[in-house]
Amino acid sequence: MNAQQLKNSILQLAISGKLVPQDPNDEPASELLCKIQAEKDRLIAEGKIKKSKKSADKAPYTTDEPPFDIPESWVWVRLEDITSKITDGSHNPPPNNLSGIPILSAANIFDHEIKFSSASRWVSIEQWEIENKRTEIQLNDILLTIVGTIGRTAVVKSNEKFALQRSVAVLKPIQVYSEYISYALQSAFLLDLMVSNSKGTAQKGIYLNTLKELEFPLPPLNEQHRIVAKIEELLPFIEQYDKREQALTELNKNFPEQLKKSILQAAIQGKLTEQLPTDEPASELLKRIKTEKERLISAGKLKKPRLRDNSQNPKFDVPFDIPQGWEWVRLENYVYNFDGKRKPVSVEHRSKQQKIYDYYGATGVIDKVEDYIFEGKYILIGEDGGNFFVNRDVAFIVDGKFWANNHVHVLGTFSGLEEYFCIYLNALNLPAMGLINGIAVPKLNQQNLNSIFIAVPPIEEQKRIVEKVELLLSQIEKLL
Repeated sequence: MNAQQLKNSILQLAISGKLVPQDPNDEPASELLCKIQAEKDRLIAEGKIKKSKKSADKAPYTTDEPPFDIPESWVWVRLEDITSKITDGSHNPPPNNLSGIPILSAANIFDHEIKFSSASRWVSIEQWEIENKRTEIQLNDILLTIVGTIGRTAVVKSNEKFALQRSVAVLKPIQVYSEYISYALQSAFLLDLMVSNSKGTAQKGIYLNTLKELEFPLPPLNEQHRIVAKIEELLPFIEQYDKREQALTELNKNFPEQLKKSILQAAIQGKLTEQLPTDEPASELLKRIKTEKERLISAGKLKKPRLRDNSQNPKFDVPFDIPQGWEWVRLENYVYNFDGKRKPVSVEHRSKQQKIYDYYGATGVIDKVEDYIFEGKYILIGEDGGNFFVNRDVAFIVDGKFWANNHVHVLGTFSGLEEYFCIYLNALNLPAMGLINGIAVPKLNQQNLNSIFIAVPPIEEQKRIVEKVELLLSQIEKLL
C-alpha cells in the first residue's frame, strides 16, 4: 500500500464512521440537520440567500439503498442540504491586470492549501469587487477544484482578498465543520462520484447542479471535530511514509544499476575471481599485442600511437591496485582504433536505401542501410551525447556486418578479448575521470579515449571474469 492508498483508506474510514468511536452523548446528525434547515430558512427570509429553485419543494434526502453503511447517529444528505451557497468562479475573467488581487484557478488549490504566490492572473480592486459579488468569499468557506483536476480542496483561513476562475467552486457550509467537508470531499467515494458525473471532452468538469446533488455522509458535529483531529494527527505519519516510500522507490530504481556498477568495478580490480599461478601473465599478452600492432602499422593498416605508454614508469599514478600477473596499459596500445573508416550517411540518403545492415550512432542502432563498412567483432563506444551521464552502458559489442557514423568510436582487439574490454569500459565513470568535454554536447574525443589506462588480466582470468559477470548480471535481471 502506497501513501496515497493509505490516505484514501483513512478518509474512507473517516466518512464511514470507523475512524473514531461514536459518543452516545453527541447530538445526532438528524438534529443538526434540522438546525441547518432552520438557519437556511432564516437566511432566506432575511433575503441573505436565495431559495434553491430546483430543490424548493424537494423532501429531505432519504435513500433505501445507501452507498455504504454509516452509524445510526449519522445521516445521508445532499451537499446543498448543508450549505447556504454553492457557486463557482468567473466564467469570463477580466484581462490580466499583472498586479493587484490574485484571481485563482484550480492550479492554486492543492493539499488543503491556497497558493496565492503561484497566481498567474491579477485583477484591480474595482474588478475584484465586481467578481466578489457572486462568490462573496468568507472565512471557513471551502474551495473545491471542479474543472481539470477534480476534487482538491482548501478551507479559507485568512481575510486575504482573491477572486476565482470557473475551475474552482465555493461551498458555504451552515453549522457543519468546514474541515470535515474538505477532507470528506477528498475521499475516494466522493472523488469517484464527482469524476464519474463530470462532463466535457478536452477538460472534464462537474456542473454545479450535479455537485449540489452529491450524496454526503454527515456525522454529529462533535464527531466531525474528532474525525478531523484524528485525520490531522495521522497526516504527518502519512507524509513521512510517503517520503520514505519515494526514497525507497528511488533506491529500488537505481539499485540494479548501482549493483551492476559495483560488480563491474570489482571485476576490473581482480576482486571478483580467483587469480591462478598457472595463468600466463598479462605481460606476455601485451608483448603479442605490441608485435601485432607494429606489424599492422608497418603494413599501413594502423596508425602509430601518438600517446606514450608510461604505465611502467615508477611515478605512474595507478587508479587502483591490481593483482600480481596483471598489467597497466594505455587503451591506444591495447586496442585497434578504426575511427578512420567511419562514414556518416544523411537521413535523406538513408531514406532512399534498402534497409539491410544496422547503421550505428552514439546510442546504438539508429537506422538500417543497404551496405556495410565493418565486418567482424568490434567494440563500439559513443563519442558524444548524454549516455555518459545516465545509468546506461556506454560500450557495446557488435558482431557481423554493419555501418557506423562519426558519432561512435569503433575499436577492435585481439580475438577473444572483446568481452572483458567492454566490461572494463562500462565500469568506468568517464565524466568523473575528466574525459568528457563539451557543454551543450558532451564528447569523448579520440585523444581522451586513447589516454585511458586499462588494467589487463591474464587471458584465462579475463575469461573467468566475463563468465562471472554474465552470471551475476543475469541474476540481477531476474530481480527486476
